[in-house]
Amino acid sequence: MNYQWYPGHMTKAKRMMQENIKLIDLIIELVDARIPLSSRNPDIDELGRNKARIVLLNKADLADPVWNKRWVKYFEAKGAHVLEVNSRTGAGVKGIQGLVQEACREKIERDRKRGIVNRPVRAMVVGIPNVGKSTFINSFAGKACAKTGNKPGVTKGKQWIRLNKNLELLDTPGILWPKFEDQEVGKNLAFIGSMNDEVIIMDELACDLLKTLDELYPQAVKARYDIEVTGSPVQELNEIARSRMCYGKGEELDTERAAAILIDDFRSGKLGRMTLERHIAESVASQDTEKEQKVE
Repeated sequence: MNYQWYPGHMTKAKRMMQENIKLIDLIIELVDARIPLSSRNPDIDELGRNKARIVLLNKADLADPVWNKRWVKYFEAKGAHVLEVNSRTGAGVKGIQGLVQEACREKIERDRKRGIVNRPVRAMVVGIPNVGKSTFINSFAGKACAKTGNKPGVTKGKQWIRLNKNLELLDTPGILWPKFEDQEVGKNLAFIGSMNDEVIIMDELACDLLKTLDELYPQAVKARYDIEVTGSPVQELNEIARSRMCYGKGEELDTERAAAILIDDFRSGKLGRMTLERHIAESVASQDTEKEQKVE
């Protein structure tokens, strides 16, 4: 299946971000900790050139903790200020205020020398659809400031939110980019729900997910559904349908329902903490291993 989704409102949202980028001092970019690179919109780097940058590994509670640490190191090596957060529970969110001051230290010092005091840092919160921007803002603010939902496209327009005398946030709609050159990226975005499920064949998405999990977390699939991991995603989806009693007319297996169960279990963390994207952070892992060996 070809994974692509770029509805018309995203073009308008990107234009709005371009118009407002000159008003802000800092970009707070949320990525999904399970797919840290696939969930980064490459347009953000172009839009936010020369702006201070914070990267938040959101939904860190759903990702593999070992790989969370490695991705933090990866982004830090790229010059970003990084935190693991769980916007839903608020875990890690308290550390962001200090990180904002650190990321904008030069700007704050520049203002001070000019005699400008108590001017708040203005930050644009950006990210792909369904990455948790509005939930993060509400958690950070300690009150419901932004509309939230567990599907892409809830935030339609911009809104300024004054958190305190030191910080103002600009909430922006989640946007993707017009074409995924790498279909692995599109597939990863579909896994986490950043594309509209209505444009996706869920049986095929489930089989693609099973193929990925067979490689990375085969025991999780086996334990959750009490099935044998055979390496055949189609066969495994049929077994999940039997395990979860998904039958249609005439006792025919309802694989569409089984696919929905599997995908929901993955998205909600019921399969366990998983990081699907590792290839670049593996260099960090190898460096850690080398250091440990030298210490020994």
